[in-house]
Amino acid sequence: MRRRLCAAMLVLEAVVVGLTTPVLIAVNGMDPGRAAWLGLGLAGACVVVAGLLRFPRAYLLGWAIQIAAVAMGFSVTAMFVLGVVFLALWATAYFMGDKIDQERAAAYAAASNE
Repeated sequence: MRRRLCAAMLVLEAVVVGLTTPVLIAVNGMDPGRAAWLGLGLAGACVVVAGLLRFPRAYLLGWAIQIAAVAMGFSVTAMFVLGVVFLALWATAYFMGDKIDQERAAAYAAASNE
């Protein structure tokens, strides 16, 4: 369950982070090439890491993406708030998903012992 929840959060975050690219260009006046690398690059990283979550170390990359999303606030001020929101959602998905996985395993073990 943790893998599904975290992957869902990363895909949703990819959409939000990808949509910061036009904001970087139109509102902040950033060079389009640099804005594309920043916005679309982080969005692509979200999607790639969502696919890699079958490997335990990919969750570390997920935490790094959350830090990068908050740090995007230095380019797009709204990302300070959105980054913290996604950080909270990621942490909830990570820890609650793990708890659900443990409870399911315990219930399965109890059912198989009967």
